[in-house]
Amino acid sequence: MASATEALFAQPLLLLGGAVIAAPIFRKLGLGTVLGYLAAGVVIGPVLHLIGGSGEILAVAELGVVLLLFIIGLELKPSRLWHMRRDIFGLGTSQVVLTGLVVTALVYAAGLLDWRGALVAGFGLALSSTAFALQLLEDYGDMNSRYGQRSFSILLFQDLAIVPLLAMVTVLSSQGGEAQQSPVLEIGIAVGAVIGMILAGRYLLTPMFQIIARTGAREVMIAAALFVVLGSAYVMQVAGLSMAMGAFLAGVMLAESSYRHELEADIEPFRGLLLALFFIAVGLSMELQVIVDNMALIAIAMPVLMAVKALVIYAICRVSGSSHNDAIRIGMLLPQGGEFGFVLFTTAAAAGLFSTAQSSLLISIVTLSMAFTPLTALIGQRLLARETSDMEEMDEDFEGAGSDVLMVGFSRFGQIAAQILLASGRDVTILDYSPDRVRQAATFGFRIYFGDGTRLDMLRAAGIEKAKIVAVCTHRKDITDKIVDLIRSEYPDVRLFVRSYDRLHSLELRARDVEYELRETFESGLLFGRRTLEGLGASEDEAYEIGEDIRRRDEERLRLQAQEGILAGRELMHKRPVPEPLIKPKKPIQAVEPEPQAPAA
Repeated sequence: MASATEALFAQPLLLLGGAVIAAPIFRKLGLGTVLGYLAAGVVIGPVLHLIGGSGEILAVAELGVVLLLFIIGLELKPSRLWHMRRDIFGLGTSQVVLTGLVVTALVYAAGLLDWRGALVAGFGLALSSTAFALQLLEDYGDMNSRYGQRSFSILLFQDLAIVPLLAMVTVLSSQGGEAQQSPVLEIGIAVGAVIGMILAGRYLLTPMFQIIARTGAREVMIAAALFVVLGSAYVMQVAGLSMAMGAFLAGVMLAESSYRHELEADIEPFRGLLLALFFIAVGLSMELQVIVDNMALIAIAMPVLMAVKALVIYAICRVSGSSHNDAIRIGMLLPQGGEFGFVLFTTAAAAGLFSTAQSSLLISIVTLSMAFTPLTALIGQRLLARETSDMEEMDEDFEGAGSDVLMVGFSRFGQIAAQILLASGRDVTILDYSPDRVRQAATFGFRIYFGDGTRLDMLRAAGIEKAKIVAVCTHRKDITDKIVDLIRSEYPDVRLFVRSYDRLHSLELRARDVEYELRETFESGLLFGRRTLEGLGASEDEAYEIGEDIRRRDEERLRLQAQEGILAGRELMHKRPVPEPLIKPKKPIQAVEPEPQAPAA
């Protein structure tokens, strides 16, 4: 009994400990948390053998992928999903079919499998990992970007494609005569399940949450959210679709519900923990002996697979209208094999299309390709960093440039700051690298120039040598730092006013001798707090005085932190801003004796 109890606690402790140790280390190294979780799984399982077998852990951890798809569905309204239909069924179909055929041809030409096995292997390897790709998109904050949406469209179609691919395995296998009718029946059941899910989501889910919300019991709301996610996932699995697809549909059906944000907040902690567990379980499942025995083959097959997928994805993205940079991002994000490859290869081995050893080899290639995905994504980012001028080009005409103020970056922050300067009658030369922003600003009467502020020749053309102040208002910390360092090295006497990303960034900018910096949310946060205090009954003068006290103490904290480190001045955060009561009692009126009058002359 004691040993069973120890085992019950030992495995979760090892998994949680591995996540806690590995994730911060790998994030600090710039490799991302996904690779950290994978490394933790490899060390705990195949290297140290602290946990044997990952099948049960992987089965539970796949719920992380399910919950992730549910949250993504919550953020996609049906109307928005309808707008994505061309990417889902056009781009997604092209990717699966073209990649599948190319990889099939390579496997068959190499003599690794017969044509039936090669077909299953080719289309199985054409699928990418939803969990890895979406986690990386979240890490980069690019889920809602154009390339993020196109990547998601491809992944969504791949989830749909698992049904016909499993049907293909049934047709290709040498088993029973029912193979001719089985695929049609399976697809019919799957379509019926999707329609049923849509109807249930439309007419049942929102009324159910309304009833539960009236109870006021938060734990019941959390239980209901998990019930909906897991229930829809289970229904789809029974129908032959993926669990992730069921959860995604449930999320889409609730995307317009007034309970969307509550559900997202309830599910998020479970999603993060289980998704981390999924990546650790993938590391646990790596068979090092299979990799060692077939090292030469894997060393050739894995990079070839990833290169072929990246090139095919790049080509179809370019043909379908993506920019060069976006096509690179998508290609470098989706070159790995996917979780559904595990299912497809295991099913094909059971059906006799190839041996168990060959299935293990394919699974090893998929797992290793997953492990290298964060590195390929980083390589893609590095390539883009060297190609900052690869965006849409515009004529760089700097006639008339050269003002007292040179503003670099014209996002929302810069637009507000520029209005004040222009309203005062000052001339401002504005430099921005976004063609769309340049065009949009022109429609509102702003005179801005297209150019990359990280290039010295652009700064000179924009008149930096005539500028009394350079205002750096870019919204990305890395770009801001690059511009500040460039200006400091070439024009050390220029007065720099810089938009800061956060408190740490403010300290870094002060260390670079920036004359003035401002955190992008500081002033708006102070004003919001003052207005809230006034809403609670404080007078406008009282709220203003408290806000000014907060401003003074914040500046003092920054001064201390610059000298002693980030933890200095913590007591200033919690000190009461005004020692006297908020509403000061009126002083009693005291009688004043009349001053003695001078004697009359």
